[in-house]
Amino acid sequence: MKKFLFLFLCPLLLFSQSSLDEVESLFKNKQFKKAENVIINYLKTYQNNLKAIELLGDAYGHQKKWDEAIANYKKLVEANQQNANYHYKYGGALGMKALENKFKAIGLIGDIKSSFLKAADLDQNHIEARWALVELYMQLPGIFGGSKSKSLHFAQELENLSKVDGYLAKGYVYEYDKQPELAEKYYKMAIKEGGSLVCFDKLTKLYETEKEPQKAIKNIEEAQEKHQRNALHYQIGKVAAEYNVELQKGEQCLQTYLKNHSPEDGVPKAWAHYRLAQIHMHQKNKTEALKYINLAIAELPKIKPFKQEKEKILNM
Repeated sequence: MKKFLFLFLCPLLLFSQSSLDEVESLFKNKQFKKAENVIINYLKTYQNNLKAIELLGDAYGHQKKWDEAIANYKKLVEANQQNANYHYKYGGALGMKALENKFKAIGLIGDIKSSFLKAADLDQNHIEARWALVELYMQLPGIFGGSKSKSLHFAQELENLSKVDGYLAKGYVYEYDKQPELAEKYYKMAIKEGGSLVCFDKLTKLYETEKEPQKAIKNIEEAQEKHQRNALHYQIGKVAAEYNVELQKGEQCLQTYLKNHSPEDGVPKAWAHYRLAQIHMHQKNKTEALKYINLAIAELPKIKPFKQEKEKILNM
């Protein structure tokens, strides 16, 4: 549920008051504590400003201060019962608290569900609320109202609004329900309809879960052909290294990733060196494996899997 619940943290940054002008840049720079302080000071003068209250809730949410976020979103709901996004954010904050505190989760389920349902009812085009309901009904045990049929109902509503979202939602439902063939079908439909990296990534992860690495590599190659992203070279190398398949291709892709690496790629070079060490270990090439794992450790010395891999290599 985390992925879609975090969508409610997208901040509203259109404030007319000059005292809040800096909040936009603070959010962009992920300086959420500073933003929190700015908004709190603003609310000392304009305590009923709903935009400021919402943004304060967002600032708390980004810091995982769920109780504070809940309190602010609750103020919004009480101030305007007809605002779908207020209900969605309130339910989202409750949901995140439930994920972090299983002892309190049972007591929160009713409010979480009713908040998302209210948001979906108030706004027939609210995609995020429907995504949250798809996930919620699949993850809840039946005794607490979990229902595959209800998940599929909201997945169909998503499809009516956005075919890609609908196909991804149905793929999620069937993957969660251990029906990989149907999940694959809908993820492929999402790729055909939209073709975003998100669509390709969903199918790749399904193949990895189902221990089908060669299908995963083929899918990543198709994503690379369409999107031309260096990060996808790492993904191919990762799958090759983890599953001991297509090792030559994996090595070539990792070397390409290292050659063209930039901070935008996301994965540090150390992880590519780690994967190269794995590949050479599969090939029984101890010298090369040791070289690459030492490079990985030199770059990120605190990563436990790197140290564990080195022990395996030394014991070859």
